[in-house]
Amino acid sequence: MHFFTPSPSSLWTTVRPGGAFNVACSFAALWAFVKVLRMLRWRVKTTQLLGPPRTSLVYGVERDLAVSEDSAAIYERWATEYGVVYMIPSVLGQTSRVVLCDPKAIAHFYARETWTYVHTPLSLVFLEESIGKGLLWAEGEAHRRQRKALTPAFSNAAIRKLTSVFYDSAYKAKGKWDTAIESSKDGDAVIEVQNWMNHISLDTVGIAGFSHDFGSLDGKPASVTEVFDTFGSNQQASAVNEVFILLASVFPIILKIPTKRQNLFKKLAVTMEQISNELLIRSRREKDFNIDERGQENSIMGLLIKSEGQDTELHMSEEEVMAQMKVLLLAGYETTSSESWALIELSRHPDVQTRLREELLAFGPDPTYDQLKANLPYLDAIVHEILRLHPPVPEFIRLAAVDDVIPLSKPVRTVSGNMTDNISIAKGTLITISAAAINRSSAIWGPHAKEFKPDRWLTEDGIGGKAKEVQGHRHLLTFVDGPRTCLGKDFAIMEFKTVLSVLVKNFVFEMRDGPDTPVEVVRGILPRPRVVGEGGIGVPLRVSRYE
Repeated sequence: MHFFTPSPSSLWTTVRPGGAFNVACSFAALWAFVKVLRMLRWRVKTTQLLGPPRTSLVYGVERDLAVSEDSAAIYERWATEYGVVYMIPSVLGQTSRVVLCDPKAIAHFYARETWTYVHTPLSLVFLEESIGKGLLWAEGEAHRRQRKALTPAFSNAAIRKLTSVFYDSAYKAKGKWDTAIESSKDGDAVIEVQNWMNHISLDTVGIAGFSHDFGSLDGKPASVTEVFDTFGSNQQASAVNEVFILLASVFPIILKIPTKRQNLFKKLAVTMEQISNELLIRSRREKDFNIDERGQENSIMGLLIKSEGQDTELHMSEEEVMAQMKVLLLAGYETTSSESWALIELSRHPDVQTRLREELLAFGPDPTYDQLKANLPYLDAIVHEILRLHPPVPEFIRLAAVDDVIPLSKPVRTVSGNMTDNISIAKGTLITISAAAINRSSAIWGPHAKEFKPDRWLTEDGIGGKAKEVQGHRHLLTFVDGPRTCLGKDFAIMEFKTVLSVLVKNFVFEMRDGPDTPVEVVRGILPRPRVVGEGGIGVPLRVSRYE
């Protein structure tokens, strides 16, 4: 008996009219079935908490948070209303996000980050596209390995050696400002300080990290500064951009669509790649020819080159090395809002500015690294009050990679009306921590939590008992905590103190249009201050020499 065996092409011809549609429908049905199963599992395995009602069928409450000028205040209000942990409706009916506002729960979360709690798919796509698979992108063992390889570059001994670099950049800016004031007939000059803070930090990172002077303080055009500044001049995200970002949280592949903002990120990634590649090639050549004899093994660049050539557990691939360099460039330009906020707050509070200047002048010569750490209490108080009120990264969202149980410092009421002192979290749950909300919470920091009060850091009872329960640098979440604690924390604080000490000792700062000038928060890559009515990231201050 002869059996006819159809060829694949003839079979396809037979089923083509309805087959493709049927296959698509089958996949859609399977996808929906899996989503329903996951949703059912999530509802069973996750403690169902109280929270705000959905304000949009499509966006939940996410758009309210995205367009708010102060999302931290919204998170804090909900914590007062619904308890120290609560749920918020998410985009397109996704499982609700769990928001943690309890110090004990937050400490548990941070202790398990990179393992139990990991980046969301959206974060992974964004980080890989913009800066690559470096320390910010890595999770678990890869994160531990990369962090261990870089740690010596951020030790106390390493930063002590870099203090002179911080001073050099600060004094270079001082010289430029002196010239601007001298050429003015009024004895003062209006200076756009935020742009200067960016350039101080970029040049500092270039020299400290890569032994390369970008020359941005000298007005030398650099491709990387041009791209960064483009973000700064186009911060008001359109309604389309907001919708785009919110939908990307559900469908990360949307980030591949070439919108204006995505094209900017792509251009930034290409520019940083080119610069990093040039610096890497030059550093390898100097190492090969022993050009650099200054013992740079523990510099950032030295450690990156060393890790490339190691076969040990600390080995990093060229892709990882390049990613670390891009992270440093980004950090060197985009996390300088703290210095800008400091000059704004000192301009708003001339009594605080005068007191700081008196402390610095009474101390005498430029303080050393150890003196900056220990001998200038008011400078330290102002720096930490700025870091408390204005964290550069205000919010963090992570995904539970496995089921977990989070303990609470006080019970909360569930949807069923029961009280519980711990919450069950199912795999796949999104967890949110608003560092800005915790840093400024009245329940944690007391009735004056929203005010700029550096003295709180100088008195025994200035930091209340609840604030002392927050496990982070000086009870702040500005640098987060746990395995992902900011590796460059001490670098950032020392640069901040150095720059502020030089500028306040030599200049007097005022808001250009008076002490009540309104300041808003706008978004470049990260949130930044801007004087209302200014373009870009404008923070124009009236600056005069201190005589």
